[in-house]
Amino acid sequence: MSRNFKSEPALRAQLEKGLEELGLECSAHQVEQLLDYVSLLVTWNSAYNLTAIREPERMIALHILDSLAILPYVTGDNLIDVGTGPGLPGIPLAIMCPEKTFKLLDSNGKKTRFLFHARCQLKLQNLTEVQSRVEQFIPENTYDTVLSRAFTSVAEMVDKCKHLLNAEGRFLAMKGKFPQSELSLLEKDYKVDVSHRLVVPDVEGERHLIEISKAKTTA
Repeated sequence: MSRNFKSEPALRAQLEKGLEELGLECSAHQVEQLLDYVSLLVTWNSAYNLTAIREPERMIALHILDSLAILPYVTGDNLIDVGTGPGLPGIPLAIMCPEKTFKLLDSNGKKTRFLFHARCQLKLQNLTEVQSRVEQFIPENTYDTVLSRAFTSVAEMVDKCKHLLNAEGRFLAMKGKFPQSELSLLEKDYKVDVSHRLVVPDVEGERHLIEISKAKTTA
C-alpha cells in the first residue's frame, strides 16, 4: 500500500519551499499531483527498481525540484522527453504545464508500464508514453523541444534524436558539470545557443542546462 505523502507536512513543506526558491507558482492541485507522483514512484520503486533514489525526501530534491529547475527555459507546445526513465523530467513538467503536450519515450518496458499507471492515476491528459528505442521511433509530427536528463552524451543525443526535432526546434540537455568535452564533439550542423547554470534547492553539485539548435545556413 502506498504512503499518502499529501498528509505528511514535512514533505509538503519541503516541496513548497523548493518551488518558492525556484520562483515557480504552483497551485494546490499541482502540489498534490507532484506529491502523488512521488508516492507512486516510491511504491513502484520497491518492486521494479525504477530509480536508485529511495527516500521520498531525496526524490523531492533530486527528481522533482531538479526537473522543475528547467521550467523557465521550456518553450514550445509539443515536447518529447527521451530516455525518460520513470518520467523525469517529463511528468513534473507535464503537471506544471497542462497547456503543453508531452511524449515520454523509454525503451524499458517496466518503466513505460509505470508511466502508463502514473498518467492514469494523476489524470494527465497532456501526456502519452511510448516504449521504443529513440532511433527506431518515427513520430507522426516532429517536436518543438527534445528534452533529455542523463540520457547520453550531448553529441550522441543530438545524433540519435535529430529526426525528432522540427526545423525551428531546440534540444534541452540536462547535465551535471558543464560538458565541455561533449560539446566539442557536436555535429557542425548544430550549435549551442546558451547554457544555464542551475541552482536546485537541497541539491549539491553543479547542474547545467544546454540549449542546442540547428545552425542556420546561408545560401
